[in-house]
Amino acid sequence: MIDVRSPAEFAEDHAPGAINLPVLSNAERAEVGTIYVQQSRFLARKVGAAYIARNVADHLQTALVEQPGSFRPLIYCWRGGQRSYAMATILAQVGWRTTVLAGGYKTWRRHVSARLYDEPLPFRLVLLDGYTGSGKTEVLQRLADRGQQIIDLEGLAAHRGSLFGALTGQPQPGQKLFESQLLVALEALDPARPVIVEAESSKIGERMTPPAVWQAMTAAPRLELTASPQARAGYLVRAYGDIVRDRAALDEALRRLPTWPGRKRLEAWSQLADAGDFEALALDLMALHYDPAYRRSSGRDARPSLGAVDLGGLQPADLDAAADEIARRVEALSSA
Repeated sequence: MIDVRSPAEFAEDHAPGAINLPVLSNAERAEVGTIYVQQSRFLARKVGAAYIARNVADHLQTALVEQPGSFRPLIYCWRGGQRSYAMATILAQVGWRTTVLAGGYKTWRRHVSARLYDEPLPFRLVLLDGYTGSGKTEVLQRLADRGQQIIDLEGLAAHRGSLFGALTGQPQPGQKLFESQLLVALEALDPARPVIVEAESSKIGERMTPPAVWQAMTAAPRLELTASPQARAGYLVRAYGDIVRDRAALDEALRRLPTWPGRKRLEAWSQLADAGDFEALALDLMALHYDPAYRRSSGRDARPSLGAVDLGGLQPADLDAAADEIARRVEALSSA
């Protein structure tokens, strides 16, 4: 599948599995559009045709040079218009059987919107819930290793779902790309079996959970993971090592707490960070901010409970044992 739109359009979102062979670069597309608006449609088409011919020639000599005669590309642009047909015409003249996606990228986007915004999700979800630092993400991955169906919303959103959740050096995907990747993951699942999802807010970093998924989550039963504050603090220091090592990012995150902690508390936290006592800092943050917020949220939560699973000291063996127990309970739920 070949997406012939500009690199910027492709980066915003694209059909799953597509490769980007742009017939107009970002700058060329902007130039042609400006000529179209400010001068004439004819001149814009002529300038655009010259760029397209050169760019397709380059793709033939590089990305497509090894393709055999049996190559059958599916080509799309924004609406299935001039850019895709231009590429398809040239490739067809080479001798390849080419197809243009009717409606272009917008056909795919309508499919995503229908599934994630307009239709109910056809899955039974089970939520992994628990205080901050209770290892939910690691347990979720262990459940996948045990053959359980999961959706890793934080992985798809490239964010750990908290104030300190940004991944160093890894920006979040745009909302549309997040939704495309989410739909691909959902469509690979069996609706007859439960799907385990980490309990999240409706917003993961800057990405919003689509309505169909969020509605299913608000009605799903939850299974709570528990551990002592000391174990959770130690786990947070290990799991957020990138933030611990980046003092500027840590200080910035502390300043963005929803409840202003006050100058004296910020100074005390800074002293703990200076001393390398990050577990004490994590304990203070949990006591002041995260644990009260979780208690308030849990007190209002009307979703059915499937009980709790203790994670002990949150060491690898504890996480393995918890995953085994959760898998057993989910299997019992699916056979009930």
